Amino acid sequence: MPIPNYESIMLPLLKQVADGKIHSLQEVREKLADHFKLTSDELRLRFPSGTLVFNNRVAWAKTYLKQSGLIENLKRGHFCITKRGLEVLNSNPPGIDADYLNQFPEFRAFRQRNRKKQKEDIDIKHHEELTPEEAIETAYQTIKEELKRELLEQIKTCSPAFFERLVIDLLLKMGYGGSLADAGKAIGMSGDGGIDGIIKEDKLGLEIVYIQAKRWENTVSRPEIQKFAGALQGKRARKGIFITTSSFSDRAKEYARTIDTRIILIDGDLLTELMIDYNVGISTKTNYELKRIDSDYFIED
Repeated sequence: MPIPNYESIMLPLLKQVADGKIHSLQEVREKLADHFKLTSDELRLRFPSGTLVFNNRVAWAKTYLKQSGLIENLKRGHFCITKRGLEVLNSNPPGIDADYLNQFPEFRAFRQRNRKKQKEDIDIKHHEELTPEEAIETAYQTIKEELKRELLEQIKTCSPAFFERLVIDLLLKMGYGGSLADAGKAIGMSGDGGIDGIIKEDKLGLEIVYIQAKRWENTVSRPEIQKFAGALQGKRARKGIFITTSSFSDRAKEYARTIDTRIILIDGDLLTELMIDYNVGISTKTNYELKRIDSDYFIED
């Protein structure tokens, strides 16, 4: 039989973990391959990029189930079924697809996060209406949004000290001057007026940028920005960066815009966007090249 699409894989995948135990992704892939009676040739089938087709479809099926709250990740490459997942199986659905998952608010929010990065006039359910370039862009944005979500989840499992170090690594990659040794002088100095790190704005160190890094779940409110602004004034500093894994309230944003001290706010969404742009904490899996005809080559003298 042909390799099933990711929607056809979702229900069998959920059944494979119905025992409530922790399962590895590799183990589940092997059981699903047996379930669908895939041949060794089918399991070796790859996209032009080199990615294994079956592995890719299992990964997307797992992503959709997780985003719907039917399974949960416990550690890298391992997951288990949730109470909601068991309830779905007990309802004995004939299948699970994206339309079925739309009943869950978490899945609808996941789809909305992906859509907001795409052109408003493109309906992602009708790829046949897209140009090839638009289809590629749509797929790329979907993959990128999922990567950002996974990055943020990973960051939240790290220690506060690691998060502060990550922030410094990112700023260095973005071209701020100095070295990691310079930047690390103030890292972890709790009680130092709310300053978590320092970094030179240029290689000569003509100006210092102070950093506040909050690995938070709750929204950062105006009082936190006021406290940071006060810490900057205590250092006679004019510039600061406040980075959080969560988000900023509207009042916090408004306050940062109106004060004389320049404070840049970076929330979890922008943080992961920058990490992807500057290759911090990620690696390149596949490169695609879009090529066009070189018209100049065909000009005859």
